[in-house]
Amino acid sequence: MKTADFDFDLPPDRIAEHPVRPRDAARLLEVGDRLHDRVVRDLPTLLQPGDLMVVNDTRVIPARLDGRRGEVAVEITLHKRLGEREWASFARPGKRLKPGDTIVIAGDFAAEVVAKDGMEVRLRFSVSGPDLMEALHRHGRMPLPPYIRRQSDESDDADYQTVFAAREGAVAAPTAGLHFTPDLLAALDSRGVRRVPVTLHVGAGTFLPVKVDDIADHKMHSEWGEISAETAEAVNAARAAGGRIVSVGTTALRILETAGRADGTLAPFSGDTSIFITPGYRFHIVDLLWTNFHLPKSTLFMLVSAFAGMERMRAAYAHAIDRNYRFFSYGDASLLHRTDPT
Repeated sequence: MKTADFDFDLPPDRIAEHPVRPRDAARLLEVGDRLHDRVVRDLPTLLQPGDLMVVNDTRVIPARLDGRRGEVAVEITLHKRLGEREWASFARPGKRLKPGDTIVIAGDFAAEVVAKDGMEVRLRFSVSGPDLMEALHRHGRMPLPPYIRRQSDESDDADYQTVFAAREGAVAAPTAGLHFTPDLLAALDSRGVRRVPVTLHVGAGTFLPVKVDDIADHKMHSEWGEISAETAEAVNAARAAGGRIVSVGTTALRILETAGRADGTLAPFSGDTSIFITPGYRFHIVDLLWTNFHLPKSTLFMLVSAFAGMERMRAAYAHAIDRNYRFFSYGDASLLHRTDPT
């Protein structure tokens, strides 16, 4: 398939710069045999007792750093941890960076370029482990996606974290989870909908454009994830009892499908995944997908097209644009029913 098959026109004013308040007041488009316009707080009425929600408990770190190489200002965005003091990162401007260069972030905090591959650099920081994380919290800022055309501010420290955030390591939020509030979770509990966590530390590679003409030539960045034995057992028990598995976000879906077996059961997992889901993929675990609205020609729009069907998603996105839904990380939500390939 061609990347151009996943293109669509999106007016710039549909891109949300800030979230709605409260979070569960955002709009919701249910995509099944028909399209239904709803609001996020309707979710408990759309699920059934015995359904199981799977949420991503990753926590976003302040992964954007401002430094200097000599007299040149350099912006760093971390994207994957490689060791106690090393991270794969993107740097702007990065063309003149070379191994051996030092980027000074603060008087007691710097990074050495140890390798370079295009615009991606491998950085070794002057501190490691917990000291590095503490330095990131002192000197870093929230890594808002590139399509949000403003600097992050203090409100983003809370707005760009989900209520499920527990395990530090992501450099982008699993944004489908941003819609949930304590009141909405209480309503889901009352409905008899359980939830369990998985972890996928989302990398900045999630925002990289697909630059190849044929999607088969695209290489995904790997991300680290984990599914505990307890979560795998809960998923398998829910499926065996006839409950549906509801993935909160494409990140949770990707780690679930990485560890899903052909017989529809889920195995515990810990490690990297670079799974790339495109139309024709047969899903093993997830029945319903809760997700935001994604970029044209993105791997995420390819994933939702695989899950719910290309024509159905084209119609859904055309409807969303026509009805002024808000797109991307701080935008509105959709609930997708799975359509299996024939």
